[in-house]
Amino acid sequence: MARRRSGIRWDRLGRFALLTTLVAILLLYISPAKHWLQQSRTAGAQQEELQELAEENRQLRQRVRALRDPGALEREARRLGMVRQGERAYVIENLP
Repeated sequence: MARRRSGIRWDRLGRFALLTTLVAILLLYISPAKHWLQQSRTAGAQQEELQELAEENRQLRQRVRALRDPGALEREARRLGMVRQGERAYVIENLP
């Protein structure tokens, strides 16, 4: 007696279903992976900005400490070209 073969190849259908499921799972991971990469780049840029701001903060704190010195006000005024009352201001031009 000859057995009649069914038209459906169950082994191929199983492989196709497994492959389809795997592709669907991979597609579901694409968007979160893109977001993760974008956030890691953003975090890196923000970390650099934080370091720059921390350095600027350190310099400003140092400047505040320097300006608290009693002679700092006079030094700043002289740096800006100011003179005390009764002093004579001189301007020297064309220095090498």
